[in-house]
Amino acid sequence: MGELVEIIAKSLVDNPDAVAVNEVEGTQSVIIELKVAPEDMGKVIGKQGRIAKAIRTVVKAAAIKDNKRVNVEIIQ
Repeated sequence: MGELVEIIAKSLVDNPDAVAVNEVEGTQSVIIELKVAPEDMGKVIGKQGRIAKAIRTVVKAAAIKDNKRVNVEIIQ
């Protein structure tokens, strides 16, 4: 899941080297922390959070195969 988020994020931002993904895995859920450069936050979140919502939707659809709950957090 983390690789998927990383690929999507790197394709959106101007500074792909600053993209960092951290996965915190529990028994039933996975938290994916996405960190980007401050100037790229708007590109990852999008207008009214549309891009962030789309990223979360894609990752949740991929997580259904593993019977896991996934939460994507965009942090600074």
